[in-house]
Amino acid sequence: MDGPEGRHAADVKRVKPGEVVLLGDGAGTRARAEVTAVAKGQVTATIQERRHDEPPAVTITLAQALAKGDRGELAVELATEAGVDGVVPWRAERCVTRWDDGPRGAKALARWRATATEAAKQARRSRVPQVEEPVSTPQLATRIAGSTTLLLEATAAESLATVALPEAGEVVLVVGPEGGVTDAEAARLAEAGATPVRLGPDVLRTSTAAAVALGALGVRTARWDR
Repeated sequence: MDGPEGRHAADVKRVKPGEVVLLGDGAGTRARAEVTAVAKGQVTATIQERRHDEPPAVTITLAQALAKGDRGELAVELATEAGVDGVVPWRAERCVTRWDDGPRGAKALARWRATATEAAKQARRSRVPQVEEPVSTPQLATRIAGSTTLLLEATAAESLATVALPEAGEVVLVVGPEGGVTDAEAARLAEAGATPVRLGPDVLRTSTAAAVALGALGVRTARWDR
């Protein structure tokens, strides 16, 4: 290992020969390896055991509205630790934060992707969620076609505890911004097949709602049985 991972292992973690480390490629393969040599910014290890984890039958993609400050990154971090399989940044109408199509937007997207990578490592996940390019509401409506889509809405009649879920395929979880989803957005997503659902009696922040919902979906599907 060299590059950023090698420097972190050798110069920050200060691993030593004989130690066993956990390795992963972020695409489902993980391994246990014994460190055999350490140099400046570089670690050599011998693979002892390797396995490949298949993706779950039900995958969950989070369409997360952009949030002000670091709340968007917090949402990605918590969702990744809770097991989300992919993230779509959503430019909802009431988003205070605006990602442009230039360097500032690219920098913000890079932060979300780095957050997903670091959170996956922290949770020792074999797969790093893919953070897609940001989308508008019309683009999101196109993106969710053919998927089971759940729009989190505090006033929804249907509960996440009882809504019908597939045994296989993609579930898209849509989380709106601090100001909520507009009526026009809700109607556009409903036309594309989204079902409004509520989590419970309380209103959660945009940064925490997805993580709570992912916990519920983990129990209601076979995702946690693997």
